[in-house]
Amino acid sequence: MQFDASRYKVKIADTEEEILGAQRLRYRVFVEEMGAGGEGCDHVRRLETDRFDPWFDHLILMDREAKTDDPLDRVAGVYRLMRDDAARVGLGFYGAGEYDLSPITNSGRRSVELGRSCVAREHRGGPAMHLLWNGLAAYVLERQIEILFGVASFHGTNPEPIAGALSFLHQRYLAPPELRVRAVDEHFLDMSILPPEDFDPIEAQKRIPPLIKAYLRLGGFVGEGAFVDHAFNTIDVCVIMDTKRMTERHLKFYQRQQGRPA
Repeated sequence: MQFDASRYKVKIADTEEEILGAQRLRYRVFVEEMGAGGEGCDHVRRLETDRFDPWFDHLILMDREAKTDDPLDRVAGVYRLMRDDAARVGLGFYGAGEYDLSPITNSGRRSVELGRSCVAREHRGGPAMHLLWNGLAAYVLERQIEILFGVASFHGTNPEPIAGALSFLHQRYLAPPELRVRAVDEHFLDMSILPPEDFDPIEAQKRIPPLIKAYLRLGGFVGEGAFVDHAFNTIDVCVIMDTKRMTERHLKFYQRQQGRPA
């Protein structure tokens, strides 16, 4: 699976150098920009890693025109993807440390966990994220994935400034019972903080990060409760997308992108 668009190339990383490049970009975004920490940070080589990395497929966006002598700095975008079969033979899903994923893992349906999505600062606002999403669409269609899920984050660990946004998500986009994962009890943050009459839904939506909004536009839902991740300096919500429930418009768009009949 590979797409070419002038200066960019989207592919699944298949060399150690490409995986290290993905981890370098994650370090630049999550550690240097967002203030994340934790045991997986190699500050000498500027890599953000964890023990789950070997079990993930790393979807990367390469910049052919990168002005750098370090090959690790040529990765401009990253998504890491764990299939359910890889989770079963490996360490399980990363998100299981934050959410009870049994509604998904017990469903018997093909699933993939999305995570560590990021684009280099200098490539934001251009085609980078669009190309990554095209690559993700191809991955899903080729493997007949039925459920996509993963944690997506608000920056910071104080829920007060985003109380309206969290409440809006809970009240408007809570997953149906058969897909409703729940944040683990010891870190559970109730998202239904404010009643509907106590916040402006327009202002609340402005506080929702673009990636979460994109998932919702595809027909996504959120799990019950948020998870405060102090190591990454974020408040996480679990987003779930059921391809059977995705809007017909978006399914046709992705099929056209891959040259399949819509």
